[in-house]
Amino acid sequence: MPRPTLRPSPIFLVFLLLLPLQICAIKFVLPSTKEGKYKCIWNPVHDNALVIVTANIGPGHNQRVDIEIIDSSPKKNVYLSKKDIKGEARFAVTSHAEGEVGVCLSNTLYHNAQANVEYSHVIDLDIDIGAEAVDYNAIANQESLSGLETEMRKLEGLVSEIVEELGYLKTREQRFSDTNNSTNKRVQNFGLLTIFILLCLGAWQILHLRSFFRRKYLID
Repeated sequence: MPRPTLRPSPIFLVFLLLLPLQICAIKFVLPSTKEGKYKCIWNPVHDNALVIVTANIGPGHNQRVDIEIIDSSPKKNVYLSKKDIKGEARFAVTSHAEGEVGVCLSNTLYHNAQANVEYSHVIDLDIDIGAEAVDYNAIANQESLSGLETEMRKLEGLVSEIVEELGYLKTREQRFSDTNNSTNKRVQNFGLLTIFILLCLGAWQILHLRSFFRRKYLID
């Protein structure tokens, strides 16, 4: 009797599509310092990816919260720098290269703050990257899309992002494969060169010892 074929449900497929989404939502306490040291949250991004940062700054006094959005390149490109943000603030940047984008926050203590008092701000940070950063509600209002059409447009963006991710992984796999082949070839050449040098050294030692023994009349 043939066994029934199991087919994945549409809900399960949608769940798989939602797995690779890059969403970061955290809430933390940022203590204030006189130096205004930055605390950075890093997220991986692809080239030309949209990054939406929503920061909600809790109440506080005698302190100033600054924000910077940078990348992990050697030059440390600064996409955005804004001082004294208050309440809810929303920022949008576009990445310039593959790597990581860091959202850095600092809490600087004013000089007139009371001594021996710990000042801090509660930060609610939401970072959306790629397809999740697109405002599909605005697109739906602009193009008069229905709810189902909006969801399909969102899934289309997610699928495109997954295809780009697979292409990026394929490129990295090819790069690693080329590096591995090049390393193996170099190791093989080094091994052959080592064997050749050892053979030459052995032949030279035999000839040298033979000449030495002849000079001592130990052999003919």
